Amino acid sequence: MDIPDYDKALYYTLWGQWDDLLVLMVRTNDDLLSKRIQLFLHSYYYSPDQDNVVKSHDQLLYYIDHAMKYTPAEIMEV
Repeated sequence: MDIPDYDKALYYTLWGQWDDLLVLMVRTNDDLLSKRIQLFLHSYYYSPDQDNVVKSHDQLLYYIDHAMKYTPAEIMEV
């Protein structure tokens, strides 16, 4: 997993660039990030319940924040 994937995911999520988020979901090597993006996009497009969309959005942001905190220092120095 490359740290720019987390940066991109955060940027696309905050600015509502769902097409770019979908492309990132397919290209990333982080299975958990991919699954969180998939769950969010599915609920965004197909869920009639707004609370479900907000919950999956928050879970995606929480995972990105969590993953960025625990990325090894060697990756961040590059």
